[in-house]
Amino acid sequence: MNKESTINKNVFFSSAFFILVITAIGSIWPTQLSEFFKGIQGWLIAKTSWVYVLAMGAMLFTAIWLMVSRLGDIKLGPDHSEPSYTNISWFAMLFSAGMGIGLLFFGVAEPIMHFSSPPVGDPQTIESAREAMKITFFHWGLHAWAMYAMLAVCLAYFCYRKGLPLLPRSAFFPILGDKIHGPLGDMVDTFAVIGTMFGVATSLGFGVAQVNAGLSYLTGIPQSETIQVILIAIITGFATISVVLGLDGGIKKLSNINLAVAAILLVSVMLLGDTVHLFQQYVQNSGAYLSDIIYKTFNLYAYDKKEEWIGGWTLLYWGWWISWSPFVGMFIARISRGRTIREFLIGVLFVPSGFTFLWMTVFGNSAISIALKDKSGEFVQAVSSNVPVALFRFFEFFPMSAALSVLGVILVITFFVSSSDSGSLVIDTLASGGSQHPPVWQRIFWAVTEGVVAAVLLHSGGLEALQTMTIASAFPMIFLILLAVYCLVRSLQDDYMLRNQVRNHNSSIQYEQASMTWRERLNALFRHPKFKEADKFLTEVVEPGLIELQEEFVKNGLDAKIRHGKDDSISLVIEKEGFDDFKYEVYLRTFQVPEYAPGDQEKYYRAEVFLLSGGQEYDVFGYSKEQIVADAVNQYEKHYQFLHLTNSELV
Repeated sequence: MNKESTINKNVFFSSAFFILVITAIGSIWPTQLSEFFKGIQGWLIAKTSWVYVLAMGAMLFTAIWLMVSRLGDIKLGPDHSEPSYTNISWFAMLFSAGMGIGLLFFGVAEPIMHFSSPPVGDPQTIESAREAMKITFFHWGLHAWAMYAMLAVCLAYFCYRKGLPLLPRSAFFPILGDKIHGPLGDMVDTFAVIGTMFGVATSLGFGVAQVNAGLSYLTGIPQSETIQVILIAIITGFATISVVLGLDGGIKKLSNINLAVAAILLVSVMLLGDTVHLFQQYVQNSGAYLSDIIYKTFNLYAYDKKEEWIGGWTLLYWGWWISWSPFVGMFIARISRGRTIREFLIGVLFVPSGFTFLWMTVFGNSAISIALKDKSGEFVQAVSSNVPVALFRFFEFFPMSAALSVLGVILVITFFVSSSDSGSLVIDTLASGGSQHPPVWQRIFWAVTEGVVAAVLLHSGGLEALQTMTIASAFPMIFLILLAVYCLVRSLQDDYMLRNQVRNHNSSIQYEQASMTWRERLNALFRHPKFKEADKFLTEVVEPGLIELQEEFVKNGLDAKIRHGKDDSISLVIEKEGFDDFKYEVYLRTFQVPEYAPGDQEKYYRAEVFLLSGGQEYDVFGYSKEQIVADAVNQYEKHYQFLHLTNSELV
């Protein structure tokens, strides 16, 4: 495959051009750009804060509704598909890409800042401590993961279930149709590339400050811009190696390492601190969060104006989660094929949130306990004045502080590498027209570009301007994401209707129509055909029957075609019937012969029926040609009824 065949030129070159231009402006006029976007952000906070709040609430409640509804039974892929990754690897990858680094950066700092400067009430009291943890849970809990999850479900569903590219544009297919393959789709994907690039680059630029702080604490090297640029180069080098190794060879292994090191650090702090008290606080914090979730979701301090606080905290987080959702959503979708929507939403919403809450309790409550005992206020002042060093100042109050700091530095670096390589993989996919395996040179290009952009903007002082721009860009994205979710729900309802039609199929009807005796039916169940016998059935029975049916469909004006697999399937396909075409496929699947079966044969073949939605898990081996045709017509009748119902709804 040549290089150009894997590039969407419109997306690739327009993204690269805009990234170059914006980086140049940010490095030449960092102050002016920062002021410009701060003005936009200030206006958005003052005038549209209610939009952000409603959008985040809508994402959470829609996710919960999908999870508990019957639509949650639908798989992100064909009905026969299975997850590509174990639960542990899946959790590790989505957690590392989602917000792993943020926990290290804000796990100590945010609870302390809310504790020392709460939105209501007196600072540095028991009440402010409780409120600090509720606010921290609220900012890092279900809302953030619901935003990621809903966009990820949209992308995974339309890619793995409907056969569209794994691209943001695909989510709008129910509205735009084939126009998603034109300029409109390119614009959506280009916007996602630029947002992902600057989101990862700004995080990389600001995050090296924490790495630098940890290394300074451990080794005494200075905290300087030069050191941080060197660190960006090193982290980018590791990320490039990881992304070249691919999803399984690099990102999955690194994410598993992240989870293991994070667990070691978490357990160490828990055991070295007041363990029982921390578990009590974890339970109480979680209960307080859940009891207040409705109130906090819609609280805008409308009666007690606190625009500066809500703009500097809640709305800032909401903008950040929204702006990161194309990147994290695409990555999560990439690794989630084969899971039901319910399984996916439970995993994405509750498992990372539960771990996040435990992390914030162990680090946040431990830090607040230290602050309550420190009457001088030195610890609170140190954390508030230098957030990157907060974690390492926190470790000073524990035994083996040097070892904890080493673990902390390792974890910060590995989290940054996994965020960078995940971002590079997503940008590769976007710029390659949805290719799951873009070429190595392209992966290297985007990984290196992330590091270069971060280093240039760090050197020029333009990182803050780009961070503000990224968050401000969340406002138009709100409406695109809401539209994508609308398209998803509409398609899921149609899909569920189709599944209901198909699942009413009774495979015994063909035997009854052909007057097959019960002995013949029983003998058919006990047969374990080898490949030659199954292949002969495919070519001598299935193919002639489907060809006859195809000719009849063509006579009636339908665009019916016969398609052959390599050597194990044959299908009848009718296209141009709307979003869901019709496919009836007989596919030879290999299975282990049951232990109770006589003889020493190890494997046998089933001639299973597959539709566009996936495998139907019934075997037609032994059917006559007439029975195969009857079965295919039966399935088409179900499909035709589905088309009738959906068209009737439209009228």
